[in-house]
Amino acid sequence: MPTAILADDERLMREQLRSRLEQVWPELQILDEAKNGEEAIQLVEKHQPDLIFLDIRMPIKTGLEAAKEIGNKAHIVFITAYDQYAIQAFDHGAVDYVLKPADVERLSKTVERLKSRLKAHDQPADMSNLLSQLAKQMGMSKPNYLQWIQASIGQELRLIPVEEILFFQSDEKYTRVQTANYEALIRKPVRDLSEELDPALFWQIHRSTLVNAKAISGVVRDLRGRHLVQVKGLTEKLEVSRSFVHLFKQM
Repeated sequence: MPTAILADDERLMREQLRSRLEQVWPELQILDEAKNGEEAIQLVEKHQPDLIFLDIRMPIKTGLEAAKEIGNKAHIVFITAYDQYAIQAFDHGAVDYVLKPADVERLSKTVERLKSRLKAHDQPADMSNLLSQLAKQMGMSKPNYLQWIQASIGQELRLIPVEEILFFQSDEKYTRVQTANYEALIRKPVRDLSEELDPALFWQIHRSTLVNAKAISGVVRDLRGRHLVQVKGLTEKLEVSRSFVHLFKQM
């Protein structure tokens, strides 16, 4: 029975990948999960799996750093959000990859290749050149801003693409995540989100509010002289504090 380790710093991504793998490769035994590159290295040493699904961008040690240390101890399948440089490198190499979020059809193709390699008793690929290429290319790419938000909707945990979010608004305990169709709650405050989201997409208009610039339909002033942002598709308006009024001088 083939064995594997899953390594991704996002729990929801690990759960989704595990679920998809159970669909397309029920014989695969998932031995353990890692939340960072250092844990991934340790779990490979401990379990000696046939495969490791390894997220490229993780804390403590990245997937690239972990892959360098893992070497030929396991077949490596990289997990990545869309990155044209990374995918070009993978497509010209002997290493497989899975795009976030995992797609069943694409994952099935990866699984078939992995099955063939295991059946043929192929040795894990030498990735030294590929890792150097990826490290160089990804170092030149744009900052790694958040692409997904994990949020609670009742008892359900949902993965929300950031481009679908209209605004974030914090109170003392939670941050409201508002989309066109629903709202959800997270515990991460706006001050942390402002450092992790693309500032060209999300504008901070108040110490407690971030708004998607593409969702702004206009700015009005009320009878008290306050600037209020109108959000596409919503009747609710968001107050702009004096510190951020300059963002709308040209509107």
